[in-house]
This record gives sequence, C-alpha cells and structure tokens, in this order.
Amino acid sequence: MGAKVDAKQYGKDVIVLKNLVKELYAHPETEPKVLGQGGFYEEKWFNTFLEVSGQGIVDGLTHHICNLGPGDDPNIMNKVLDPSYLNQVSQTYKGISVVVNKFRPQLGAWVSESGGALKGGSKDVSRTFADGFWYLDQMGMPSTYDQKVFCRQALIGGNYGLLNATTFVPNPDYYGALLWHRLMGSVVLAVTKESDPNFRVYAHCAKKKPGVSLIFINLSKDRSFNITLSNAKPGDAGKPNYEFVGKQNREEYHLRALTGDIKDDIVCLNDVPMVQTDSEDIPAMDPKLVDASTPISIAAQSIAYVTIRDFEAPACV
Repeated sequence: MGAKVDAKQYGKDVIVLKNLVKELYAHPETEPKVLGQGGFYEEKWFNTFLEVSGQGIVDGLTHHICNLGPGDDPNIMNKVLDPSYLNQVSQTYKGISVVVNKFRPQLGAWVSESGGALKGGSKDVSRTFADGFWYLDQMGMPSTYDQKVFCRQALIGGNYGLLNATTFVPNPDYYGALLWHRLMGSVVLAVTKESDPNFRVYAHCAKKKPGVSLIFINLSKDRSFNITLSNAKPGDAGKPNYEFVGKQNREEYHLRALTGDIKDDIVCLNDVPMVQTDSEDIPAMDPKLVDASTPISIAAQSIAYVTIRDFEAPACV
C-alpha cells in the first residue's frame, strides 16, 4: 500500500478531530474517545505524532500486532510453536510502554488490531487449535506490559476471524477468548517460573473474586508438566518463596485439539468437543474440580486455565 501520512500532519489532524468531537458532544459522559494512531509501531513516528498532538488529545494510544508475518508464509506453524519467535514481539510492547510513560495518554496503550498473520490470516493455521498458542500468549503478554485493550481482527472475516466465515461456527480461538473473558480479571500478577521455555504462564486476579486465575500454555510436542505453586509474601524479596498448599478444589479448564493434531479445527474442553448444541448455542464450559493437594498437570501441546479460589495474592484483596 503506497499511502502514508506524515506523523506531524497526523498529529495536527488529530487535534482538529478532538476539537470537533468536543464541539459535537457537549456532555463529557457521551463524548467518544479519540484513539490513534492505529498502525504498526515505529518509535520515531509515534514520538513525533504525540509531540505534535500534545497531551490530552489522544485518549488511548493504539497500535497493531501481526507478528507472524504474511498469511501465506509456509513457516507459520513453526513460528507459532517457537517460544523465541513469540518473544520477539515483546520489544514492541516495551517500546510502546516507554512512549506511554512519556506522553501519558489517559487510557494507556491498546492493541487495536491483531490477527497474527497479515493479509487476512493463514488459511492453514488461523482457524485451527494451533493458533491458540499464538493468540492466548498474545492475550497474556501485552497485559504484563500494561496494555489496556487487546482487539482481535476480526470476529468474522478473512481467515483470522473467530467465526468460520462460511458457516459462522466458532473456531477454536473463540472458546479460548471466551474463557479469558470469563476467568481473567483486570489486575495482572507477576509470575516467575523455573521451567522449559516451551512452557508459558500468565496470572491475573480472578475476574470473579476471590482468588487468582492462571493460563498455562505448553508448546512442547512431547513433554507434559506437573506444576506446583509458590507465593511470595510482601517484604520477602530475595528470600525463598513459600510453597502454596490449597485447601479448596481447583477449577481447571483444559483445552486440546480433538484428534490430538493441533491442525484440527475442533477444540476439546476437559475432553468434551466444543461444538454448538442442536439449538446453535455455545456448549456448557464447566470446569473440572481438582483436589488442591495434587500438582497441576498440563499435557503436551495443550492450554489450560486454572482458577484457585484460596490463593491469597495481596493485589487481589
């Protein structure tokens, strides 16, 4: 695409837009937010844009993420399963964080569009269970950099929609996103782990208190993990963590491909295939209740949400 707007001009235009919005909406409670810039992150461009527009103009700083590259790249499946490749996009989040801290837009940073792969997504990966390794990792990673919103491109359309563009049946990523929405609260917790790089974990305060909710992502093709948790107490920096021993049953939601092949377009939740009911409703998505005294077991090439109601994280009180 050959068109490009200069950062200085864009900054001036957004000032005009903001003033127009204020003129059209007399009451602050009904005034729409002005977001920008809505493209891929370039440090110099973003800094110039915000220097020209100034503070108080842009309510939220938006940017796009399509870190898997072109949708027709035959190597996309390898990228989805490569932890070092998935980690590369963290440099973008770090850069955005610096800009946000400098100019302080009211609503912080937003990932306003993210489809994984460019040019409409990947016809061989985006609709499959495998895409969840990228997608749910991207739901978790931006949160750790204080990104406020993460938007999927799109609900329907192209290969990267959450719904099949022909049948409107939910793709596997739909169910992963729905669980995130139901379980993960807005308060993000710091996590450290001693594990294989193929094993990834993010933790938030549970959306419905009390407790914490975690998402575990196992990229390994042939290794499962048994997890025990520790809880660092305030003021104990540098001291050994206290092993957490729960008393209430854990709520676990294990996601895997129906056939065991991650290229499958049907996901199982706790071994139940996620297919629409006869009335075309979303099937029940109930947790498996697990004895708190047992380790959390994450199978190879699977994803799991776990909510622990009696885990006392100070930030979640």
